[in-house]
Amino acid sequence: MATREHFSSRLGFLLITAGCAIGLGNVWRFPYIVGQYGGAIFVLIYIFFLVAFGLPLLMMELAIGRNSRRSLALSFETLEPAGGKWHLNKYWMIAGNYVLMSFYSVITGWMLYYSIKGFLGEFGTNTDAAGAGEAFNAMLASPSAMVINMLAVVAVAFGICACGLRKGVERITKPLMLLLFAILIFLALRSFTLDGFKAGIEYYLKPDISKITDGGMARVIEVLSAAMAQAFFTLSIGIGAIQIFGTYMSSKQTLASEGLSILVLDTTVAFFSGLVIFPACFTYAVEPGQGPGLIFVTLVSVFSHMENGAIWGGLFFMFMLFAALSTLIAVFENIIAICMELFTTSRRRAVMINFVVILIFAMPCILGFNYWSDIHPLGGSSTILDLEDFIISYNILPFGALVYAAFITWRGGWGFDKFLKECNTGEGVKMPRWGLNYYRFVVPVVIFLLIANCYYSVFFAG
Repeated sequence: MATREHFSSRLGFLLITAGCAIGLGNVWRFPYIVGQYGGAIFVLIYIFFLVAFGLPLLMMELAIGRNSRRSLALSFETLEPAGGKWHLNKYWMIAGNYVLMSFYSVITGWMLYYSIKGFLGEFGTNTDAAGAGEAFNAMLASPSAMVINMLAVVAVAFGICACGLRKGVERITKPLMLLLFAILIFLALRSFTLDGFKAGIEYYLKPDISKITDGGMARVIEVLSAAMAQAFFTLSIGIGAIQIFGTYMSSKQTLASEGLSILVLDTTVAFFSGLVIFPACFTYAVEPGQGPGLIFVTLVSVFSHMENGAIWGGLFFMFMLFAALSTLIAVFENIIAICMELFTTSRRRAVMINFVVILIFAMPCILGFNYWSDIHPLGGSSTILDLEDFIISYNILPFGALVYAAFITWRGGWGFDKFLKECNTGEGVKMPRWGLNYYRFVVPVVIFLLIANCYYSVFFAG
């Protein structure tokens, strides 16, 4: 077996793997749903689901990666018994990486566009939400603007991956993540000086049981589903994006210890994002519960009303850019490793080929906002991006997680005893033997319930 690169430090592994989990979804979506679903009470519910289900899912990918020292391309072949067919699942799981990057690279380009726009002072002065919305729609209507920014972030991410694990991914991503945390803490501390800090924090974190109980059992189920979905999807389990970093990690620490550290970093970023967003919204009397519009419309209007708004707006979107770029680099590294193993090619050749492939795959998402805007694949006002997000978030990710769970617990798979041994190798928190039935029955049932709820929300709710 060929020698495989390893991270030069545990800090590098933790920051880079956490960077894969830290993305745009948990930066803007987590604060929004916390305020919507009961504040501090929802945070506690979310943390429960994150530890009870997010951690086991995280450990599955890391264990398979660390034990096989192979990416998704060859890991199932390496661990499955002779004659096994588990490896056939890898093809649609690999496809999930490309589906994810087909729209995530475009959104990362938006963050670059708005970061530059902010530092140049182009948010204007006292811009209202309507004006900010018009500016956002103007960007979407311009394929050239989106292509240029998408091309820039994809080139940077692939360029970093081309340099290798230590000289590229670790060398760049580690300081990138540290800078991300520094900017986030700086912006959060600045929020303490805003007039709306108290009101914003009360909206964000004040326990409000009525937001859970009003509406009866249907509302309780909605809140639990929201917490479960956020805990599940924030980790992007099911496409090998976390697994690839398991192939590079050492065996000095148990996987439960490493997994808990990753969850803490991921949740910290999500939590502090709310400390940045909501005090600003309440200071400038804007509605905080607007989903995606909170970033590109509402907050742009907020920054335009601030003194030195160009600086604060630029820093905020730079933070968003770093969060997105860390995920971009992580998934690209997975794609490159898969191609290197499947086709026994060099890293740089894999980078060049996939650079072109990603650019081609991103075009439908870009054109879906302008030339192909009359295409509504999920009905209503849905876009091609919505379809791609539906494919990856509601199908490939959860079904991929089911495959991982079945692979370690079903007969004919890797085997739970081998999985348990790998998890408990090293120093730190150990996983108990009784976890077998939990992984075999409880985790799959929860995933099925999540899939059913997602399909209901898309095709039947409202």
